[in-house]
Amino acid sequence: MAYYPPDVIQKVKELDLYTYLKNYEPDELVPFSRGTYMTRTHDSLKISNGMWYWFSQGVGGKTALEYLIRVRDYSFIEAVEIILGKSKISPPIQYKQKEKVQNVRLLLPKKASDNEQVIKYLVGRGIDKDIIQECIDNDLIYQQYQNNNVVFVGYDKFKTPRYAGVRATNSSRYMQDAYGSHKAFSFKLDSLDKNDSVHLFESAIDLLSYATLLKLDNKEWYNENLLSLAGVYQPAKKIDESKIPLALNYYLNQNQNIKKIVLHFDNDSAGRIATMALKTILPKQYEVVDDPPKVGKDFNDFLCDRVGINYKKRYGKER
Repeated sequence: MAYYPPDVIQKVKELDLYTYLKNYEPDELVPFSRGTYMTRTHDSLKISNGMWYWFSQGVGGKTALEYLIRVRDYSFIEAVEIILGKSKISPPIQYKQKEKVQNVRLLLPKKASDNEQVIKYLVGRGIDKDIIQECIDNDLIYQQYQNNNVVFVGYDKFKTPRYAGVRATNSSRYMQDAYGSHKAFSFKLDSLDKNDSVHLFESAIDLLSYATLLKLDNKEWYNENLLSLAGVYQPAKKIDESKIPLALNYYLNQNQNIKKIVLHFDNDSAGRIATMALKTILPKQYEVVDDPPKVGKDFNDFLCDRVGINYKKRYGKER
């Protein structure tokens, strides 16, 4: 098997799909709308804002390497060799897509006829079945047609879906936002009462895990405001120049009663840096509390430990 040094592999990974097709397969690029293309071979594969997503199959990514592997079915080495071969003959000219227009319509993944696999997956992560069912009943969670991914939906103040996070329910670790998603409207659970605090999480899974932990402690999880950021928050290199995450900024603007923000980020370097950044840049009018998981990397690890699920299998480790 051919060996390529890490710096060569890294260079291959830097080539985005739009630039690859523009240079080497321009006939495959078909304009779809301003700032968005589809491919001639697969009209459900859209390329926009530096990302691509194949809607009929529920897979996506950013790079040409991912495209060659996930769409063209090449092996990793084969895909690397294709890119290197084309680059050697003609070094790629870097192209940048036009900025996509604001307020692009969210394309929600098609719903499956039931939610059986999603329920099984989330229960397998320790999440309470009644909480899952309530989210399903309120159109916050559903199962994607064909590949059975779980879809977490976020809404704006008019109850219009504006965000959809898609996650595999198998071992593939696939995670992607649906086309047209806006992170300002990420997945959340609102309190039934007027609560002056909000709990912040990196992911929907951690949010649901925390709600389950509250229920296990006989606390009213439905009376808490729980907000996910739809991914890891990345501060600026100079922390005091960082911006408040879109989801939190929108939430605070819509809920002027909030006085307390509780941060439940991961027990890793990214989570700790994100916590430090928000404690630095959030206005002094808010009380900011750091409350990371007491066990494991994230709140799902903490929940799994609490209910006796071996979460360490996910990291290739046994207890």
